[in-house]
Amino acid sequence: MSKSIDVNVNDVVQLRKQHPCGSDRWQVYRVGADIGIRCMGCGRRVILPRSKFARRVKAVLPPEGATDGTDQQREKP
Repeated sequence: MSKSIDVNVNDVVQLRKQHPCGSDRWQVYRVGADIGIRCMGCGRRVILPRSKFARRVKAVLPPEGATDGTDQQREKP
């Protein structure tokens, strides 16, 4: 049974392991059967199947420059 993670384009996610460049934050650029993410440190793009993405996500953070007044991060359900 897989857990569904609600992510949208431009969301910033924190993964469990760091990228070799040292960053652990990624911006979502594609949502569908696969999730496309871009490293916020070096710009590397990676496409992961939804199931693998769900296992690797630690937290979903609000997008950079969000102005809706919510500064709290959304934890993985």
